Amino acid sequence: MILYSNIIGSGNPFVILHGFLGMGDNWKTLAREFSDLDCEVHLVDQRNHGRSFHSYDFDYDVMAEDVKAYCNEHELTDIILLGHSMGGKTAMLFATKYPEYVSRLIVADISPRYYPVHHDAILEGLSSLDFSVLKTRGEADKALANYISEIGTRMFLLKNLYWEKKGQLGLRINLPVLKEYVSEVGEALPIHSTFSKPTLFLRGDKSEYIRPTDEGIIHRHFSDAEIETISDAGHWLHAENPAGFYRVVTQFINA
Repeated sequence: MILYSNIIGSGNPFVILHGFLGMGDNWKTLAREFSDLDCEVHLVDQRNHGRSFHSYDFDYDVMAEDVKAYCNEHELTDIILLGHSMGGKTAMLFATKYPEYVSRLIVADISPRYYPVHHDAILEGLSSLDFSVLKTRGEADKALANYISEIGTRMFLLKNLYWEKKGQLGLRINLPVLKEYVSEVGEALPIHSTFSKPTLFLRGDKSEYIRPTDEGIIHRHFSDAEIETISDAGHWLHAENPAGFYRVVTQFINA
């Protein structure tokens, strides 16, 4: 099965992988701007997310193979590959396994190291949504607020809502599988995985996902890596400071 995508523009292939509980459409505004750089931007939904297929298999090995199958299906070579958070982990593994597909790698606010599970409240909140009772997005937001106080996070999560049929809301994500295998999201890049082509790591100045102590492990895996900080941004740095994010990525692409 091939991953679902939204393709914007034409030119050099630029593949973007979203984070956990996200979807390619989260990147649509930036994708239009990247397409102005003569790029064909592929906003890909990873398995069990967005409009892509659901599967009981869920780890970075199968997600990297999904990206390979997608590139083969669309005859993509020498791609610019950008991944955020979970998508960054997928992108790192894919680039180290199949460097011949990737010309430049961009990793947004995630390190190659292991991360402990920290999505408990979010997954509990999503699991609590009873769509036999909740009939509007507003009602779903109010119910989710019992678990998640930050409105920006709720708005991000509620983008997963869709109408299964008239009057019946549902979630696009494969929530049961994502709950069962959430520990896979934090897995480290295999210790001997390396990539020697140009790589850019981006971190938000208000985020703790990439720490100063991570710089050593980044350079051990990615010998031609540079690390840049996006100001006024947390983990969702591309949404919180899109202009700063776009500027730094553009400089890296054009270097």
